[in-house]
Amino acid sequence: MAAADQIAPVRAALLAWYDAEARTLPWRTPPGVDVRPDPYRVWLSEVMLQQTTTAHAAPYFAAFTARWPTVADLAAAEDADVMAAWAGLGYYARARNMLKGARSVASDHGGVFPDTEAGLLALPGIGPYTAAAVASIAFGRAANVVDGNVERVMARLFAVETPLPAARPELRRLAALFVTGERPGDRPDERHGDWAQALMDLGAVVCRPKSPTCGRCPVAFACRALATGEPARYPLKTKKADRPRRRGLAWVMRDAAGRVALARRPDRGLLGGMLGLPTSDWSDAPDDAPPVAADWREAGAIEHVFTHFSLTLDVRAAVIGDLAGVAADDVVWTPVEEALSALPTVFRKALERGLG
Repeated sequence: MAAADQIAPVRAALLAWYDAEARTLPWRTPPGVDVRPDPYRVWLSEVMLQQTTTAHAAPYFAAFTARWPTVADLAAAEDADVMAAWAGLGYYARARNMLKGARSVASDHGGVFPDTEAGLLALPGIGPYTAAAVASIAFGRAANVVDGNVERVMARLFAVETPLPAARPELRRLAALFVTGERPGDRPDERHGDWAQALMDLGAVVCRPKSPTCGRCPVAFACRALATGEPARYPLKTKKADRPRRRGLAWVMRDAAGRVALARRPDRGLLGGMLGLPTSDWSDAPDDAPPVAADWREAGAIEHVFTHFSLTLDVRAAVIGDLAGVAADDVVWTPVEEALSALPTVFRKALERGLG
């Protein structure tokens, strides 16, 4: 069973597995290669991977690093260009915070990332997880990197009976044992970056949320959850409250040339700074007054789920013959294909419905 005296064997077994089975990822330096990872690429990948799958983030990472290959390049980019390139990744506050961090590195640190967890945490837009991940992976620091995958691995290794989210402090403490050692004065293997990535890979590939493949697990010998016969029972979770639902209207306006009207959203708030369709408020009883007088047709509705609420958007569509009634400062007339590629997912779905 996983216990303090098995920390070293678990570390050794998991690192050996990682050496043989590490995922090939565009931002990763493979194990055994004597090259320090680029902190910019590590940081950018970690920002993109928050609330996003690896498969979905990878093409965005490739596009960003091709267009802005250094943190200085990203810092110098126009906000609108970065937000448009981010469209489809969701959680748009990440992109705004990412720009703040890049600009701080460029202006306050000479374009060089701080090489400690504390220094990284002092950058705007960087939280504890990202600071720990960059410190560990890019700089080899003994940082305790704990994401959802690591929480799941620890909950199963130690069969933690406290449900999430209350279990998080205990899971973090257990994960730290593998970084700081079993007892005061211990010095674990120095492969801190590889250890962090090995835990992530184990959680993503083997110790999966559902149907873990325990027969492939390199640390199954120490897993208390496996010994119970119900490894997938862990981590225990407190039942979530039902997500509230809001409604709204989205207006698809096209001109005689077929262009669609997009509106810039306020800098602060949900999808801040992004281009979107003109919409009503999103509430229990949204205002249904159209932005201009026109022959509006009902185009159906789309559903979208945000972190804190679900949204039903009723879509209305019209061809606007007289553009004089549409204030030039209020909208950006955009070719449809360009709009579809630049819009956040919720508005892309609404536009597709309005075009149908």
